[in-house]
Amino acid sequence: MKKNLANLLAIAIALIPSVYLIAIWNRIPETVALHFNGKFEADKMGDKEQLWIPVGVLGLVSLLVYFLMSNISRIDPKQKGFKPSSTFNKLAAGIVIFISALSCLIINSAYTGANVMQKLFYPLLGLLFIFLGNYMNNIRPNYFAGFRLPWTLSDDDNWRKTHHLAGKLWFGGGILVVLLSLFLSFEFMRPVFIAIVVMMAIIPAVYSYRLFKAKQAM
Repeated sequence: MKKNLANLLAIAIALIPSVYLIAIWNRIPETVALHFNGKFEADKMGDKEQLWIPVGVLGLVSLLVYFLMSNISRIDPKQKGFKPSSTFNKLAAGIVIFISALSCLIINSAYTGANVMQKLFYPLLGLLFIFLGNYMNNIRPNYFAGFRLPWTLSDDDNWRKTHHLAGKLWFGGGILVVLLSLFLSFEFMRPVFIAIVVMMAIIPAVYSYRLFKAKQAM
């Protein structure tokens, strides 16, 4: 019963952008921005009916990711024999919320301009990193989510230690992204964001490999 309720709630959240688009449809001009460049400046205009394409695609993607992650215990060989993990359900729900928020942001930016996207895009990503970092330490070994490296997948202790470190880095990195986005210009925030993401990815991977080599040397 709880599982069915969670599924219905996820579907409802995924439909929020569609409901939002319908609610403001009459206020949207016939011609809107359909594509933005790297600076989130509109570089392609088109009929407002075309807004349904990204809204529909993002909605389907969010539900696909949700049902995949919430059913990992059924399809992942490394999860067989374990009870379904609530962590994957929470991560799945969080991703649906993030994609729906992003879709609403795209709708709003399409007819109001890129200012909203420039102000909220990086804070939204920062909140996603905080959310993922908060649960990363609880992710059990699997083939779908987390740092799926040869040495983490073959050693549960390596997986645990790597994701313990990654969780702290992603949580802290997310907070840093949110805070910096409040003070830095959008143009300057882009390279800073890329640098933070690279560090969040490389440091756990290097740490994991060093654990692997240290264990081999024993």
